[in-house]
Amino acid sequence: MLVTYLFLVSLEPIPYPNMLIKIRYILFLLLITGFNSWSQQINTSFKIVPLGVKGGDDESNLSAYLLAPLHSDNYIALDAGTIHAGIQKAIQGGIFKGSTQDVLKKQVKGYLISHAHLDHLAGLIINSPADSSKNIYSMPKVLNIIRDKYFTWDAWANFANEGEKPQLKKYTYTPLEEDQSQTLEGTEMTVQAYILSHGNPYQSTAFLVKAKDSYVLYLGDTGADEIEKSDRLHKLWQKAAPLVNSGQLKAIFLEVSFPNEQPENQLFGHLTPKLFFKELQQLQKLTDATAFKKLSFIITHRKPPIYKEERIKKQLKAANELNLKLIFPQQGRMLIIN
Repeated sequence: MLVTYLFLVSLEPIPYPNMLIKIRYILFLLLITGFNSWSQQINTSFKIVPLGVKGGDDESNLSAYLLAPLHSDNYIALDAGTIHAGIQKAIQGGIFKGSTQDVLKKQVKGYLISHAHLDHLAGLIINSPADSSKNIYSMPKVLNIIRDKYFTWDAWANFANEGEKPQLKKYTYTPLEEDQSQTLEGTEMTVQAYILSHGNPYQSTAFLVKAKDSYVLYLGDTGADEIEKSDRLHKLWQKAAPLVNSGQLKAIFLEVSFPNEQPENQLFGHLTPKLFFKELQQLQKLTDATAFKKLSFIITHRKPPIYKEERIKKQLKAANELNLKLIFPQQGRMLIIN
C-alpha cells in the first residue's frame, strides 16, 4: 500500500517542487522503516549462553544452555545440569552483570528439561533454594520423575507445586504435549516438544523454540534411529525440513557423546561423529542444499576425559565434507546465531 501511494503521489501535479521532494523523502523514510521492522520480525537472531557443555564427570560443567532473542534478557534454560558455576563463568567473562543469584532470579525465566538424568537436572535441584518462582517445562513422564524422585523430603525438599507435602510451590510443573505450541512465560518465545529415543525404551526430548518467525532446535540426549530401532529422529527431521528450506531454522543443538571407536552396544542412547553425520544426511535429503549449509550445528554433550572430547572434535572436523558450520560451545562464552 505504501509503495502504491508513493507512486501515485509522484504522478500528481504539485505546484511546489520543493514540497514534492519533501513528500517523496518522507514516504521513502516510511517505506524503509516499515521494511526494517518487517525484516526484524522474520529474521530474529538468538543469543546462547552455555552454562555447561560436557556430557558427564565434571559437575561444574554439565549440559545447560540459556537461550533468548538477541535483544532480550529473558532467557529460557535448555536443560539444567550446571547452573551456578556456569553463570559465574559468564559473569567473569562480562556476559552478565550483578551477582549469580540476581541473574538466576531475574533473567532465567524457566527450564526446559529434556529428560531426568542428573547431568541435565542437577543444577536446577541444587540451586532451588536460591531461585525465584518459575516454570519447569517438560514431558509428563519427566515431570513425574522430578516430582517423585528428586523434589521429595527424603531426597531434598519439595520446591514444586505437586508431590509430597508440604509443597513450597516455588516451581510450577508445566507438562508439554508433543507437537503442541506452549508459551514460555516471561519470555518472547514459544516451544514445541518432540520425543526422542535415548536407549530404547527410555526417552528424551527435542525442543523447537520459536521467537517471532525464527527457530532454534535443541535435542537432548538421543541415539541414532538405526541403533535405537526407532524413527524418532526421522520424524523430527521431517518436521524441521520446511523450516530449514524457508531459512527460519537458525541452529540445531545435537549431541556427540563418544568418539567413533565406541562399540555400538556401549552407546547407551548416544551419538558418535559417524552417526551424527549419518543422521544429518537424512535431514539433508529433505532440504535444499543451499539452505541446509546456512544452518549452524552446535555440538553438545561431549563426554570426558579431555582426550576423548578432542578426538570427537577431530573426527567431526575430518568428516565434515559438506563444510557445515560446526560450533563447539565453551562454558560462559556467548554465541550469536543469525
